[in-house]
Amino acid sequence: MKKISLLSLLLVLIISCTTQKKSVTAVEPTKYMNTITASDLKTHLYIVAADSMEGRETGSVGQKKAGVYLINQYKKNNIPFPKGATSYYQKVPAEFMNKKYGEKLGDSENIWAFIEGSEKPEEVLVISAHYDHVGIKDGEVYNGADDDGSGTVALLEIAQAFEIAKKEGHGPKRSIMFFHATGEEHGLHGSRYYSENPLFPVANTITDINIDMIGRRDEAHANTNNYVYLIGADRLSTDLGNICTIANAKYIKMDLDYKFNDPKDPNHFYERSDHYNFAKHGIPAVFLFNGVHADYHQKTDEVDKIEFDALAKRAQLAFVIAWELANRENRPVVDKK
Repeated sequence: MKKISLLSLLLVLIISCTTQKKSVTAVEPTKYMNTITASDLKTHLYIVAADSMEGRETGSVGQKKAGVYLINQYKKNNIPFPKGATSYYQKVPAEFMNKKYGEKLGDSENIWAFIEGSEKPEEVLVISAHYDHVGIKDGEVYNGADDDGSGTVALLEIAQAFEIAKKEGHGPKRSIMFFHATGEEHGLHGSRYYSENPLFPVANTITDINIDMIGRRDEAHANTNNYVYLIGADRLSTDLGNICTIANAKYIKMDLDYKFNDPKDPNHFYERSDHYNFAKHGIPAVFLFNGVHADYHQKTDEVDKIEFDALAKRAQLAFVIAWELANRENRPVVDKK
């Protein structure tokens, strides 16, 4: 009788441990996705795109002030700067930026924060958004609430969601770097600088998810904001294209518009935001975008025109794509050039 009881107990423990292991690996992102809220995004954006930030021109006092706000949010959420770095800043010299187009920009900084992976920490997923805009013109502040205040605050919320998951024992298996690029408006300078001076080897960077303008709608979607343009996901990797489609269908159910993914599209948006500097180095990349609107690069791109329900849903989409990439068994295969 004793032998049978011990064997039975051992069998129960084995089954229990196996079940627990399965539940850990199969944890759903829904709970953490839902921590990304319209309310929190609105709070951040009214600060990042305030007149006091002076339009966040590259290298300006206003941009640096916005950068301090971003860093303070990461500190508040106990999200450190990356291993191997000495601060939250990657300095981008004025000389580097001005050399390309002969401009007269001041020294600026990329900003990075980092959550280390639990199983494959050497493999790094980058989630990016540029935090610069075009500054002040003729005495008017161009606040860039959508471009790219929307992506900037989305990054803060996505990072917080991953950190909440980590605190509850469900941190990402791969490492994630949250990357706020500078100098995008002047020629993708910050991401170009990082791609040429990477903190982590290019070979270890599995994907870039880039978020640039996700708070509005364009004329082609005048009757709904339940959409997002998905650009570039399948340009280098069939896997990445499939991951994005499946994550959306399972968790978000937003209309994915691939119009601007066509290499023949005359707008060439694929080449016009920071993901491109990752893709040029063979890193699969996807760009989330709401399209241009009448306030694009105008002083009227203000926070009161942001549709925060759409912003939250698109940020949640970026999060669930990131969740899958950070936790799946294999990184996306590069099967295209």
